[in-house]
Amino acid sequence: MRIRFKAWARPELEASEFYRDEPEKLKDKWINEFRNKENPIHLELGCGKGQFISQLAVQNPNINYIAIDLVDAMLGLAKRNIEQKYFEENKKIDNILLTRFDIERINLILGEKDKIKRIYINFCNPWPKGKHRKKRLTHTRQLEKYKEFLSESGEIYFKTDDDDLFRSSIEYFEESNFEILNKTYDLHAEPIWKNNIETEHEKMFSEQGIKIKALIARRK
Repeated sequence: MRIRFKAWARPELEASEFYRDEPEKLKDKWINEFRNKENPIHLELGCGKGQFISQLAVQNPNINYIAIDLVDAMLGLAKRNIEQKYFEENKKIDNILLTRFDIERINLILGEKDKIKRIYINFCNPWPKGKHRKKRLTHTRQLEKYKEFLSESGEIYFKTDDDDLFRSSIEYFEESNFEILNKTYDLHAEPIWKNNIETEHEKMFSEQGIKIKALIARRK
C-alpha cells in the first residue's frame, strides 16, 4: 500500500515508549523489553496502519506482540491507532512494540532465543511476476529465515485475497517442512480460527466480492 509522507511520524515514533528504533540490538533479547516476561511473543509482519494488531493486542493482554513495517508513515498511523484502541479500552500499552525494519532481513533482528510462538502475515504483496516471487513473505526463502526464531511447534497465520499467492504459499510451506493444520478458500464462510479480525484490505476485498483465503501452518 502506498502512503504519503507524514512529517510528524518519525518524531512521534522516536518519542513513543512502545517504539524501538534500533531492533538489531534487541536480537535474542526482545522479551526483556516487555513488562511481563512470562508472556509468549507473537509477531506481525507488515503491520500497515495497525488496525489488526491494535485490536489483537488489546484483546489479549497475556500475549506480547511485536509489529514490524518498513514505512515511517505506516508505523506512525499504527502508533496512533494503538493509542486510540487502548484509550477506548482504558488499558495501559504494555504488551506491544513497534519497530521499523526490512522483513527480507528479519533474521538480523530476531534469533532463536526470542522463541516467537506465532507469526501473522496479512495481505502481503503478492509479487506476481516470476522474477519477483522470492520477495513474497511466504516464499520458501523467507520461511527458512522465520524458522531461525520461530519456536518449536510455532505457528504462522496467513491471509490473502490472491489466488495464485495462496496456492503457491501452500507449496512453499510444504517445501519448508511446515505442517498445514487448516486452510480455507473462503474464510468468512468457513472460519478456521475464532474471532477473525478484519484488516483494512480484508474489508475492501470482501466488499468487492473477493473471497479471503487463509491457512494455519505449524513448524514441525
